[in-house]
Parts: sequence; structure tokens; C-alpha cells
Amino acid sequence: MAGETAIVMEAADNVATVMRDIEPHTEVELPIAGDKLSVYVRERIRFGHKFAIRDIKKGDRIVKYGEPIGIATQDIRAGQHVHIHNLESARGRGDKQPPG
Repeated sequence: MAGETAIVMEAADNVATVMRDIEPHTEVELPIAGDKLSVYVRERIRFGHKFAIRDIKKGDRIVKYGEPIGIATQDIRAGQHVHIHNLESARGRGDKQPPG
């Protein structure tokens, strides 16, 4: 993993985690389950944050490390930042669970 810009841990993930800051309009190549996926990052993503690796519809689960971590509160395009402005966490909440 050394030197990678972002990582995807499981093929089911729909977000990548950034290993170093990424500037807008950057093409990022991601190794996923033996394949490579190229994603155009649309905005600045800071270290440790996430971006969508494919389009995600409002209400869809956000999946990281093979596990649902929340629900999209709006449509998210591939390459967009995924954070509290477009993700509602379902983890640690007793009142909501991710769908499915």
C-alpha cells in the first residue's frame, strides 16, 4: 500500500479512503480485487477522507471496508467527497440501521 493515493479494501466498497491529499481534477487509479479502476476526483479530498468510486444514489448504502457505514443523503457522483454533508451515519445509532 505504500505510495498509493487512495485505497479500496473490498470489492463491494463504493468509496475509497485517501492516503494523502488529492487536488481537484486528478485521475486516481485504484486496484480493486485484482482489477484497476480509474476515478476522476472532482474536488479536493483531504487525507483520511473518502470519495465515491462510482455514482451513489440518495438513499443508497455507503460501503467502506465491505461494511455499510451510512446512507447517502443526496446523489453522489463518482469522484465526489463523501462526508457528513452527504452521508448520514447509521453506526452507533439505536434509532436507525442501514437498509438491507
